[in-house]
Amino acid sequence: MALTGMDIYKLLPKKNCKECGFPTCLAFAMKLAQGAVEAGKCPYISDDAKARLSEATAPPMRTVKFGAGDKCYNLGGETVLFRHEKTFVNRPRFAVLFSDAMSEEEIQGKIARMNKVNYVRINEEMYVEIAALKCESGNKDTFLSLIKKVKDGCKKAVPMIITSDPEIARAAVEECKESGPILFGADEQNCEAMVELAKQHGLLLGVTAPDQEKLYNLVQKIQNLGYRELLLSTESGTLKQTFDDVVNIRRTALLSQDRTLGYPTLVFVNKLSKDKMMQLAMATLFVEKYASVIVLDDIDYSLALPLFALRQNIYTDPQRPMKVEQGLYKIGSADENSPLLVTVDFALTYFIVSGEVERSKIPSWMLIPDAGGYSVLTAWASGKLSGKSIAKAVKDFAVEEKLKTREIVIPGKVAVLKADIEDELPGWKVVVGPDEAALLPKFLRDYADKKVS
Repeated sequence: MALTGMDIYKLLPKKNCKECGFPTCLAFAMKLAQGAVEAGKCPYISDDAKARLSEATAPPMRTVKFGAGDKCYNLGGETVLFRHEKTFVNRPRFAVLFSDAMSEEEIQGKIARMNKVNYVRINEEMYVEIAALKCESGNKDTFLSLIKKVKDGCKKAVPMIITSDPEIARAAVEECKESGPILFGADEQNCEAMVELAKQHGLLLGVTAPDQEKLYNLVQKIQNLGYRELLLSTESGTLKQTFDDVVNIRRTALLSQDRTLGYPTLVFVNKLSKDKMMQLAMATLFVEKYASVIVLDDIDYSLALPLFALRQNIYTDPQRPMKVEQGLYKIGSADENSPLLVTVDFALTYFIVSGEVERSKIPSWMLIPDAGGYSVLTAWASGKLSGKSIAKAVKDFAVEEKLKTREIVIPGKVAVLKADIEDELPGWKVVVGPDEAALLPKFLRDYADKKVS
């Protein structure tokens, strides 16, 4: 049962030192009970109390890590079944399957397609995070050759070693241990050897069993061996059963508070269908419910676009708007005479608008006032986007000193602000732009032509 604020207060030093950022130890205890702070924020707490509180206040689903350096990722740590209840925490990661039974042509083709999936959407770099490397030949040298090829060809992907043979696994880990690989293949027969190997290198260990009951028992056995950095998977062969397994694992952890299944899950959608579009459809299902690693047969740019967009949208905090920093942004080789546009600080709006401005090939400036992180119409309706806020941004970011132009282009949907802005900015002319960002390229080209003529 979760500790109450008073339970936690009894374990604190009761100094009321305020060094934790709260006025009293009781206030700190209440925040700790809500999960808003960590026990380590108290500088005087005993190690024993810290350990007890960390365990008691930790999410029922454990946060685990894999990878190394700037390619280190968190999985799990979820606290809710539904995003609107609070937020989802650690987004799922996509993997492409390689096998040592594949031809050289197949391997190189997959590597090339993986590397082409590398683009930026709403200020986030999108690429395939995991290369799933499966030993089907049973030959150590053949498998190590595959690992080397993929490791050299896919610099951004963290390897996931898939084998149930501890000796082959040991050699494979040695080949790529600097990348912090996932070791997948612990089962009832080999779990002791695989746990020992995972412990030795501090690896995330993938655990698999035929069904939920056997998986539960296997996880208990591994926990008794002293290892808890786990990734769970059942060997279900149908979409229905796989979906049931993943949902029940999450529900058992969060609703029943049973930490035995409080780990992230992995789904091989490539085993559920051989059709790439069906794999895409299944992957979108498991992005929402509730896989942390999703393995595909292959990927290309057209498959990646919807998958990564869905993941980004689902794994943003619904309680906190995605904002860009306010300021004056240069698009292309803009100079002091280039057009000046204004839009809001809602990230999606900014990146759509800036993308269309880039597409126009007209170097421009974009002014971003404080609009509360809302879309254009929402910001205007709430009073966040107004003549005063735009004029304030012009002054705060020294626009008049940096630019010779005294014209500012506003979104067509807030044309009503034209008079207000001109009142707030004497000497400036407000130009009403198009209603939709997609119309900006033509608008800017026509605008630039008029300036020249």
